[in-house]
Amino acid sequence: MPPKNIKVNKKRLRIEKPKISSKVDSVVLSSKEEGLRPKVQYVTITEKNELQRIDNFLLGHLKGIPKSKIYSLIRKGEIRINKKRCKAETKLVLDDVVRIAPVYGLEGSSAPAPISDSLLNFLDTAILYEDDALLVVNKPSGLAVHGGSGVKVGLIEALRKKYPDTQFLELVHRIDRDTSGCILVAKKRSALRHFHAQFREGSVDKIYHLAVHGQWPGNKKRVDAPLKREELKSGERFVVVHQDGKPSRTYFRILNKSDFFSLMEAKPVSGRTHQIRVHAAHSGHPIVGDEKYIHRDPIDEHGMSKARLMLHAKSISLSLVSGEKVFFEAPYDSAFNDNLIKMSLCLDDSNTINDGHIK
Repeated sequence: MPPKNIKVNKKRLRIEKPKISSKVDSVVLSSKEEGLRPKVQYVTITEKNELQRIDNFLLGHLKGIPKSKIYSLIRKGEIRINKKRCKAETKLVLDDVVRIAPVYGLEGSSAPAPISDSLLNFLDTAILYEDDALLVVNKPSGLAVHGGSGVKVGLIEALRKKYPDTQFLELVHRIDRDTSGCILVAKKRSALRHFHAQFREGSVDKIYHLAVHGQWPGNKKRVDAPLKREELKSGERFVVVHQDGKPSRTYFRILNKSDFFSLMEAKPVSGRTHQIRVHAAHSGHPIVGDEKYIHRDPIDEHGMSKARLMLHAKSISLSLVSGEKVFFEAPYDSAFNDNLIKMSLCLDDSNTINDGHIK
């Protein structure tokens, strides 16, 4: 008890709670309420990721996390393989257990985009070949090969939905969203390495069919023009012919001609982004329906301004894992064929220019 002659000011003894930003407080409460606080993950390695580098595995597993953050987690020991620290280049082995420390910012908190039954049903008719290591698909125009950059669902996501029991499904190569035709999907990591080796060695032959504006000159059978990627302030990306670009070569062959159009066969030797599209436009004969490159140098489109991109990955040849040399060919879809009819470019015995495939 204080002495009677001493007065205590109770107001001064009042303890005020520290002020906390309502914004921060609401975020913390929301996180707890919704159960979104990240937790330690333990992932057992299956055949899907066997022999993959740990950094590449994490880049795919931790969607939305910057690459710099992933390498920081590895350096700090936040990533463990079988309870031991690892390096970025460490390769995973079947049945390894990877411990991943809690990480904020994962995309996995949102539900995956739904895949329509119509797309799954379409894939039933689009499979050109399948064995235990490879899928060959006749991709439709308008379907991206994978999701990302505003695209929620691509071909690979739809195939994973269609083949839920297949642990490994990865694209062997890519074609543009609006290009139709042959695309390869590996069903085993060993098969993916096998096919990638053939692409690096140049032993894969890819043939495209395309309809272009104008009458392609008969003596123009090869285009050599270096290609460079550019980006506008708006964020639009495109490719230009530029002396500082990468060396690029495409062989062309005429299949048919009409008054205002030519049906061509193209064989890209290099595999640059938009290579055939840019080489065709650079030659003065842009591909019909190619809005990105026609609009840079407007022309009279002779009634075909609303056509789909008239570029089709017609065939591909390579060696299977067994060593067998195979050839796959994708038929035109109805839209591609209907546009050929409009342009008087349909192939038949009377109007086809046929002197064999490009060699």
